[in-house]
Amino acid sequence: MADTTDPKPRPVLQRAETMDPNSQIVSKLRAFYSAVEQEPLPDTFLDLLQQLDTVEKARKG
Repeated sequence: MADTTDPKPRPVLQRAETMDPNSQIVSKLRAFYSAVEQEPLPDTFLDLLQQLDTVEKARKG
C-alpha cells in the first residue's frame, strides 16, 4: 500500500477561516497593520512634533 502522508505540514485553519472569505482579508489587513506599526517614524515627522511641542510650551509659559 502506498504512503499517503503529506511531507509538507499545512497551516491549521480554523473553521471560520475556511468558510468565511472575508476572514482572509481581515487576517492580511491585521498583518499589514502590524508591519506598518513596527516601522520607524520619519525624521521629518519627528521634527514637526518637536516644533509643535515648542510652540505649545511657549504659549503656556
